[in-house]
Amino acid sequence: MRPSLSVIAAFLALAPVALSAADKPIDFNRDVRPILSDKCFHCHGPDAHSREAELRLDVEADAKRDRDGSFVINSAKPEASLLIERIVSTDDDRMPPPELDKQLTPAEIAILKRWVAEGAVYKQAWAYEKPARHEAPAVKDQAWSTHWIDRFVLARLEEEGLTPAPDTDRVTLIRRLTFDLTGLPPTPAEVEAFVNDPAYDALEKLVDRLLASDECGERLAAYWLDLVRFADTVGYHGDQDHNASLYRDYVIDAFIANMPFDRFSREQLAGDYLDNQTDDQKIATAYNRLLQTTHEGGLQAKEYLAVYGADRVRNISGVWFGATIGCAQCHDHKFDPYTAKDFYSLQAFFADIDDERHFKEGTNTLPARRAPEIPLLSRRERQALNKLESQQRKIVEQLARLGPSPKELAEKAAQEVIAGSEKTSPASAEGQAAEDPETAAKRAALDRQLARLEKSIKRLNDSTRTVMITLHKEPRITRLLPRGNWLDDSGPETPPAIPEFMGTIGSENHRPTRLDLVNWLFDAEKGNGLLTARVFSNRFWYLAFGDGLSRSLEDFGGQGEPPSHPELLDRLAFEFVESGWDVRHMLKLMVMSRTYRQSSRASKELLQRDPENRLLARQARFRIPAEAVRDTALDLSGLLVQKVGGPSVKPYQPAGYYRHLNFPTREYKSDTETAKQWRRGVYVHWQRQFLHPMMKAFDAPTREECTVKRPRSNTPIASLVLLNDPTFVEAARAFAVRIMKQGGSTPDERIAFAFRLATSRHPDDVEAKLLRDLFATSLKEAQADPDRAEEILAVGLAKRPGNMDEVEEAAWTTVARAILNLGETYQRN
Repeated sequence: MRPSLSVIAAFLALAPVALSAADKPIDFNRDVRPILSDKCFHCHGPDAHSREAELRLDVEADAKRDRDGSFVINSAKPEASLLIERIVSTDDDRMPPPELDKQLTPAEIAILKRWVAEGAVYKQAWAYEKPARHEAPAVKDQAWSTHWIDRFVLARLEEEGLTPAPDTDRVTLIRRLTFDLTGLPPTPAEVEAFVNDPAYDALEKLVDRLLASDECGERLAAYWLDLVRFADTVGYHGDQDHNASLYRDYVIDAFIANMPFDRFSREQLAGDYLDNQTDDQKIATAYNRLLQTTHEGGLQAKEYLAVYGADRVRNISGVWFGATIGCAQCHDHKFDPYTAKDFYSLQAFFADIDDERHFKEGTNTLPARRAPEIPLLSRRERQALNKLESQQRKIVEQLARLGPSPKELAEKAAQEVIAGSEKTSPASAEGQAAEDPETAAKRAALDRQLARLEKSIKRLNDSTRTVMITLHKEPRITRLLPRGNWLDDSGPETPPAIPEFMGTIGSENHRPTRLDLVNWLFDAEKGNGLLTARVFSNRFWYLAFGDGLSRSLEDFGGQGEPPSHPELLDRLAFEFVESGWDVRHMLKLMVMSRTYRQSSRASKELLQRDPENRLLARQARFRIPAEAVRDTALDLSGLLVQKVGGPSVKPYQPAGYYRHLNFPTREYKSDTETAKQWRRGVYVHWQRQFLHPMMKAFDAPTREECTVKRPRSNTPIASLVLLNDPTFVEAARAFAVRIMKQGGSTPDERIAFAFRLATSRHPDDVEAKLLRDLFATSLKEAQADPDRAEEILAVGLAKRPGNMDEVEEAAWTTVARAILNLGETYQRN
């Protein structure tokens, strides 16, 4: 039985009270669109193939049109709206249908009722509205901060009747900043210097130092490599190796140099279209080759052209659009205005990549370049080579100023004699071999320097690496594949184009290329620049605060979550564009805010009121990423090798881990050189099918697809890794030696030293006693079982000091393992 209109009217009258005590009107994007997208758009949304009753609730005109005297939404007479009638019905015509398992909650029904009662005002999806430049709002607490980011945050808090958390202490702040910007912990000396720096600009100096560091470039690169699904292997079939490490060097060097983000993107997507292309720009185009590929002998080329094209659309849309355009591969998007035509029109931009050559040659080294006359090195390697060659030239000039060497004179004289010259005799040739001692010493020293330089130059030239690059060719014809079926050629041809609802790309005189596409992505006036800037501003916020202003970092669409502070996110987008796409500027802007400097402590009331910290009334607390966990342990132990760039490295890994890899079968061999074994996690070999177990335990992605936001789990497996992975056992061994050498002479002094090194604070009495007792127990056990002590001290490549008691070293190794297993050691607070 359907409810009467009077009952519906009564519901509508009560809705505002039931919904919230707040008097703010309902906002379509914030309150209503997420409900409709989740519960209604599947049958009444953009996808024509799944649409029911010829009704689109995502289009205002269709939702409000006259249907033979009935209205799904009647703005003039809300009580006569069929939408409300159906969602409160108890009969079989209730919407959504019970069999869909998409039932509305009472709160959601109340929101929809109130929305209709207030006139059912629609707005374009926030993600597709160009950002507006909002001025910082007025706030009551003028003293809290003058930073415009803080004004947006504080205004929202004051609306909610909340106050910001107090500033965190300086020790926590430097630890937070150092982890966020470099992925490493601060040293005790760095903590001490910052805590005791009375200068008004102490914080800014710290931030500038961290942002300018090589470690910051590596930290940012690790995040970027997740986005572009960088790996050292192909992913499909046998998951064989492919050549990509030079691309990683390019990314790291670009972040270290603070390359403008628009240029950074342009070189990757379309570097092969740039005039006078440099080696760096060639390397950058490896981006287009990072997708999963197959080396299978019986592959169907046509099938994999479709697979590769779809992969590239998913990645570019995920990375630069912040959208799930990949959902339109088989049909129009069910929640967003992207059509299947849009999907294949985007795919057509990549139809000029020579994938067919790969199919013929069956190797991912192609197309590649290893020309001996122009060594292919990373920017850093080329800079080092140029420096060495410059030094070489200077030494050669110094030798020339000394005149011919005695050896050269003797050889010349001897030649003038195998020729019959009457001017020179063997006796006179011997006479010319003498040289004064001072000149001889200078010559010998220069010769030694020259030999060393020539050896270094040869080593660098021999270290050239092949890398997959992109060379554009005549584009293939791209067709819309009905239902994504690569065997069906009946679909229309789709030339390159941006999504139709976003306009046109503006290349009237030629077929649009990848260069046109990336230029449109960053054109803030006529293109998508401000939307691109908003997508990445949200991600920078994620790096600085642990979550985005919109938590849907990968989906700025109908299924995504609207930002908690939309005006702030818009303003950040403008800031990014106006800064010249300056990544370092954006990060500095955020971490210098007082919002960033808040304590992460929260009262019970605040936790109940805002458990997910969407109002930013405090800072966040979370575990650092997988690579940073490994780097931190190596850093604390003193083993970490901080060299920038180079081929991927292979840390210790369980025996037999690759036993299921075939075509060909392989056995994992960890690096036996300490210079490789102890490098940062960003350089670890990334095997897509068999990700390193340590990385997997700490939530690193396989990088088969774009990963915008890693999960953060807390599992027993992670704890077991910290206790038993050879890298961490070896780090504990080296940490123990460091404790014994640098930590003082008594157990209490050493415990305080080790704890402070790992957590940047002194242990309290309870913590100190626990570690002291652990040391005493471990010492007794090691004394009782010296063989066991010897076994643990033999783990890894690190050499043991010869003058250290093995039993005591083993006991301190146990203490070090405990400290390296503390949650606080790897927590960004």
